[in-house]
Amino acid sequence: MKTLKLFLLVGLVVASTLVHAQIYTELYNFDCVKNGCNPNQPALFAQGQDGNLYGTLPTQIFGNGTVDSYSVSGTFSTLYNFGPSNYAPQSGLSLGFDGNLYGTAEFGGSSHDGVVFKLSGGAVTELYDFLNGADGAFPWAPPIQAPNGNIYGVTYNGATPGTAYRITPGGTFSVIANLPSGTVAPLILGVDGNLYGTTQYGGTYNRGTVFQLTTTGKLKIVYSFDASTHGGIPVGPVMQGIDGKFYGTTTDGGTFGQGVVYSVTSGGAYKVLHNFQSTTDGTYSTSGLVQGSNKFLYGVMSAGGANGYGTLYKINTTGTTFAVLHNFDKQTGAVPAATPTLHTNGKIYGVTQTGGPQNNAYGVVYSFDDGLKPFASLVVIWSGKVGTPVGILGQGFSSATSVKFGSGAGTFSVVSDTYMVATATAGATTGNVTVLEPTGNLFTPQVFKIIPSVSKFAPTSGPVGTSVVITGMSLTQTTTVTFGGVKATVFTVNSDTQVTATVPTGAITGKVAVKTKGGSATAPGTFTVQ
Repeated sequence: MKTLKLFLLVGLVVASTLVHAQIYTELYNFDCVKNGCNPNQPALFAQGQDGNLYGTLPTQIFGNGTVDSYSVSGTFSTLYNFGPSNYAPQSGLSLGFDGNLYGTAEFGGSSHDGVVFKLSGGAVTELYDFLNGADGAFPWAPPIQAPNGNIYGVTYNGATPGTAYRITPGGTFSVIANLPSGTVAPLILGVDGNLYGTTQYGGTYNRGTVFQLTTTGKLKIVYSFDASTHGGIPVGPVMQGIDGKFYGTTTDGGTFGQGVVYSVTSGGAYKVLHNFQSTTDGTYSTSGLVQGSNKFLYGVMSAGGANGYGTLYKINTTGTTFAVLHNFDKQTGAVPAATPTLHTNGKIYGVTQTGGPQNNAYGVVYSFDDGLKPFASLVVIWSGKVGTPVGILGQGFSSATSVKFGSGAGTFSVVSDTYMVATATAGATTGNVTVLEPTGNLFTPQVFKIIPSVSKFAPTSGPVGTSVVITGMSLTQTTTVTFGGVKATVFTVNSDTQVTATVPTGAITGKVAVKTKGGSATAPGTFTVQ
């Protein structure tokens, strides 16, 4: 392991004290013999429950690709070697809440049109064999697991422009949508429970799209790129920021024709945040972005920059601040095509497609330290009623003293120093999850929504103006009470288990429902307006 560059950021603070160091470190060098090599887009790392990073390499001199693990200090281990029937795993991996890792091989199966697989306990199991028919073919992107337990993914190309598919826990495969074009970008799960992704082409101007997809297959085009000043051909995925907006990059278009960084809402409100310039910023972005605890977005360019081999940069969410943090080179890693990963230790990790010692052509694993705070991260499940178990990644969990859901309580069970299962208990509220540790508390960037429940109400009938006591769970953050769909103008939150509401003018016979910051709940039975 070799530390390559150290940049000191000196702020205008007392006595010009050192703020923090920015350190790029070459962690591991691929040799294409003992391990695979040339990781391509998307080549995503997944942080495992043990704190290690897991990924795939698409090729070897004497093999067909590998599944690998890396410690954060750079120790490498090959977990699986692909054979002649399954090969070229371009995807990288994703972590499911079931603890399994999921990926794809671009070629493989009976017709060599690709497979979906899972890694569990070191064993690889094939989940689906593509046939290049209506099911599509050549899956580059890793699938993801949704809270319903199903696996969702996309294909790059085939007999159809591109497909979105679902695999149930029982192994049933189905195409749930035909996409505007093929895509190598993985889906992400939005906080609204929908899936989001990008296509390289298709849309109104055939220069790519951002799309929304429900878990049942309803497709909505959120934005169509036009390759003008708005950018075009988004190869990388979108990511959802803590502000709820989606952020990504394009390879083409923009003021200088080198691509852009953009933001877009689920409603389609689009903004260019930055126009790339080849010689200064880098060019040809095939990656997505990650967001640090400082709220800055981090990404890589696969070409351009001071050395011509790509850059690592950061940008704020308004686009007013942009900075190149590292210029890649042939000796220490070149052509970073894949989206970097933000580990819960606060460091950024990624791979390059080429470069390394003696200017080799095989690529490296790198880390970048920008002084970001360690954090905790929810695994897939971001909402649930009291009693729902939630997996959390992080570090230092062996010394954790308690867990909070919002401002309320939770229980937890430590699986390892880097993984725990926590459960919201009575009094939990919608908000970030906090893991309390003696060395400093860890916070999740994701908000966990506590879904309320309503068990009864009394009385069950009465005229306008009647005071009705509603009993349930997780009612502290109640924002709305309705009678037959009509909002009550007067209600009081008595406790986490009780709300008292007055039947409003205009109320009709119907259901009594409560809405909180975490969701909605409808009481059994009907309230009769007399």
